[in-house]
Amino acid sequence: MAERVCPWWMGPLLLNPLRSWRVKPDRLLSPYVRSGMTVLEPGPGMGFFTLRLARLVGAQGRVIAVDIQPKMIDSLQRRAQKAALDSRIETRLVQRDSLGIGDLAGAVDFVLAFAMVHEMPSADHFFRETFAVMKPSAALLLVEPKGHVKNDKFLKELAAATDAGLHETDCPHIPGNHAVLLRKPI
Repeated sequence: MAERVCPWWMGPLLLNPLRSWRVKPDRLLSPYVRSGMTVLEPGPGMGFFTLRLARLVGAQGRVIAVDIQPKMIDSLQRRAQKAALDSRIETRLVQRDSLGIGDLAGAVDFVLAFAMVHEMPSADHFFRETFAVMKPSAALLLVEPKGHVKNDKFLKELAAATDAGLHETDCPHIPGNHAVLLRKPI
């Protein structure tokens, strides 16, 4: 059984600028995301990373943000419009048991799975679904908060990613979090 999903009313707290001091999103994402890429962001909430991703992919790229909570998606869409980035961001309201991304088979360059895999009903299913949409050599950055996800649970998630076919290539340091960069083989 998955942990409970972060409630929509916590969304504004996750947008707090103080969070950027600890996570440093631009420094975190810029080594992996380039102009023209297609990026998948499951569980974007109200878009703490989404707008930054949209700037990094540029006018020729796109960010597909999928979430199960309508209020999170609605807020993300409003923020994207206000920032004039809505043409680069596609939002999808999905069901809990599927990311609703089957139409993206082999099209995704990068997946940002930040503090959300522990909320999925099945890490195995999550990684199989994302593996299927990733291009050969595409990367997935898996980050889980140490406060919610103990080491043994993170290792189980990592095993599910490996079972799906992803390979660990790096372990970026993100304070207070477990983090690993995974790649799909060529």
